[in-house]
Amino acid sequence: MPQSFAGQNLKYLRKLRGLTQEEFATKLGIKRSLLGAYEEERAEPRLEVLETISDLFKVSLDDLLRRDISEVKGSYLAKRRHQKLLSENNLIHFVPVKAAAGYLAGYADEEFIDELNTFTLPMLGAGQYRAFEILGDSMLPTPSGSVIVGQKMEQVDDIKSNNAYIVISRNEGIVYKRVVKSNKAKNKLTMVSDNPAYQPYQMNAEDILELWQAQMVISKIATQQRWDMGQLASLVNNLQEQVSSLKKRMN
Repeated sequence: MPQSFAGQNLKYLRKLRGLTQEEFATKLGIKRSLLGAYEEERAEPRLEVLETISDLFKVSLDDLLRRDISEVKGSYLAKRRHQKLLSENNLIHFVPVKAAAGYLAGYADEEFIDELNTFTLPMLGAGQYRAFEILGDSMLPTPSGSVIVGQKMEQVDDIKSNNAYIVISRNEGIVYKRVVKSNKAKNKLTMVSDNPAYQPYQMNAEDILELWQAQMVISKIATQQRWDMGQLASLVNNLQEQVSSLKKRMN
């Protein structure tokens, strides 16, 4: 019996579109577990599934079953693959709020990261980037629901005081804060919100799993915060009080 490439072609096409197994299974009208069985070649895809994929990607059933699509020279898919490889260093994996718990458990798992949706921002420079959705008003005027694109920081020592970071830690999970270094205790970092209504708090450097320095904020126009002069005056006063308190702690 000739070798069937259906399983590996399904996986290749799904990743080419940047879809998770759950998303791709929904498009195909099947359960995620069944798609996993197809991709792992524990089961052979049904004809109606192959026909749906054929329509979605404009690929013949013969190619789906008998050819390794990723190696088809000169085809549209091969060109897409080439473009994706060229931009691999600029791929930004997106961590939505609903995936936050999974991210804490799988941040070092390449297979988990590979399941996240990706996008590119050509204006960013060299480096590793990741995007995180944030909720809450602690970083106003950055609105709840914004997506923060951060650049990977390899060491805590590389932190630039007062810059904004996505901080991944064992105890706090995923937070978006300004980070202030301590002159007294090198292993202590202060997390500061842009919204002065939230008090700063300290975090042990050893508890930090990942650091991503904020580079861009993506938000919907309709959610952007507007301030009146009374609000601004109150915020400035609160901020000045917090700065004074921080200086006392650091000195």
